[in-house]
Amino acid sequence: MPGGPTRSLSDLFGRFGRRDDESAAPAAAGSAAASSTHPTKALSKFLSALVARPSPTLLDLGPVVGSNVSFFGEQLGCKIFVEDVYKDLDEHVRTGRLDAFGDFLARRFPRADGSVDGILCWDLFDYLDRPAAQVLATELARLLRPDGALLAFFSNAEPKPGAPAAYTRFLVVDDDHLEHRPHAAKRGKQRMWLNRDINRLFEALRVSESFLLKHNLREVLFRKPEEPAPHVR
Repeated sequence: MPGGPTRSLSDLFGRFGRRDDESAAPAAAGSAAASSTHPTKALSKFLSALVARPSPTLLDLGPVVGSNVSFFGEQLGCKIFVEDVYKDLDEHVRTGRLDAFGDFLARRFPRADGSVDGILCWDLFDYLDRPAAQVLATELARLLRPDGALLAFFSNAEPKPGAPAAYTRFLVVDDDHLEHRPHAAKRGKQRMWLNRDINRLFEALRVSESFLLKHNLREVLFRKPEEPAPHVR
């Protein structure tokens, strides 16, 4: 069964007011680096890819962050659906069902093909084994509309042995900056993704922009090729 009901922008504000998880489950003191703000080069490109679309649909794979929902809603006038796959991963680790996570992801998004204009993956792929990552990438490519945009971050450094398990929650400061806020997790980063591996994950998409930032984060903006016009005799 999919991991909980989908929430849209109207659902978030209509039922719960300004709902967010920005203060929930922070990493324990001393177990992870403090919050920090870093530049982002790909976020503005992602916004530019969607701003011309009337009422685009945005899928966010991170937790509900009220300030992010407000930012994207104001910038794009979009409908936002939040599917917290990080939480799903934690639950599978906690219950010893990690081997089944790929099968879970294959059923996680019961949406029609080509039904989403933009997808925010954040750094989710850093926490996945290769088989589960491939299942997720295939599903996201299926959901994306032709010429849609997908933004994903990949670590450019190997995970440090013995490092505390922590996710990074990304809070949008503005078009050019993100706050990186560590939160406790059940699983740490698993691997560094090389360019060729990233390309293999998303064979159905094309890399539109790729930026390697000074803090060892690679930001990649993917676009889905437009469907060729039908041949007319």
